[in-house]
Amino acid sequence: MTTDDTPVVIAAYRTPIGTAGGALREHTVDALAAPVLAALAEEAGIGVDDVLLGNVFGPGGNPARVAALAAGLGDTVPGLTLDRQCASGLAAIVTAATAIRAGDGVAYLAGGVESPSTAPARTRPDGVGYTRAPFAPAGRPDPDMGPAADAVAARAGITRERQDAFAARSHARAVAAQRAGRFDAEIVPVGTADTDERPRDRFTPERLARFRPAFTPDGTHTAASSCGVNDGAAAVLIVSEARRRQLGVPGLALDAAATRGCDPELLGLGAVPAIRALPGDPPDAVEFTEAFAGQVLACLDATGLDEHTAGPDGGAIALGHPWGASGAVLVVRLFHRLVVQQRGETGLAALSSGGGLGVATRWRVVR
Repeated sequence: MTTDDTPVVIAAYRTPIGTAGGALREHTVDALAAPVLAALAEEAGIGVDDVLLGNVFGPGGNPARVAALAAGLGDTVPGLTLDRQCASGLAAIVTAATAIRAGDGVAYLAGGVESPSTAPARTRPDGVGYTRAPFAPAGRPDPDMGPAADAVAARAGITRERQDAFAARSHARAVAAQRAGRFDAEIVPVGTADTDERPRDRFTPERLARFRPAFTPDGTHTAASSCGVNDGAAAVLIVSEARRRQLGVPGLALDAAATRGCDPELLGLGAVPAIRALPGDPPDAVEFTEAFAGQVLACLDATGLDEHTAGPDGGAIALGHPWGASGAVLVVRLFHRLVVQQRGETGLAALSSGGGLGVATRWRVVR
């Protein structure tokens, strides 16, 4: 049921998703996020109370505040940067929605941003470099994401053939969506970049079958059935249902959200308890961050979601996975599919995250 304080997304944009070291390689996190925030603020036509952005790799210094200033939102607009690993962008949206429901302001910009291309190198006091912080305390299993995905797929009985078919479908759908112009209205160009770099044409299951295991000798995930390392930003404008009616625009109302955890050793399954905690019938559209094909399929199977419904225009295996932004990309995609293109009325956005975390949200169109 929609009430006056129900949080509603009324605008949603993202940058193109670039391959690390590719078209967006010279843009820092604030430079990536600022054009998206500026586009949302211009469309809003109302003052913005706060900016919340998810970010994983830094550089620190509250990129949300820096990006808000760079976007010209004004000195009085604060900023909050969140880290819930790959779920950071979706967590930022949920946090902003909670503030709207609490009556703390009128309009929030929320999403995420990531720039592996410009992220600072990480070094311990002994001078040894590292790529990620621990997901679990010393003495507990703390696998890297690739080997963990292989373990999850093996445990769930997800075959290599099924993974390759899923990955090939993701690329085919993304390429079809690009050619049909279905991404055009949601993308804010950055410099000369105006389209996603990663989707590959003619990535058939037969072609993908030639790839070698990427993470463990007998593993089933390959470079083709896994996400890339990517740069990008995405954000949405959230207001209350009462304000949406005043503005007279359609929107995407947040019906429910859940954040849950699981064993860090099986970190790819974090979305399962989060999705199970949500009420409601099967949605018209499912957006689930595709970190690894077998891991996603294990989550979809465990929650009774149809793998053919998920990622109707391709997912992160094809489009890319800019960690802190990926959860927000899901909501941007749902908004444009359901509200702008009017291809359904209800949607689910969910993902698993490093450390055994999961965030899931249910959405509904309001007009």
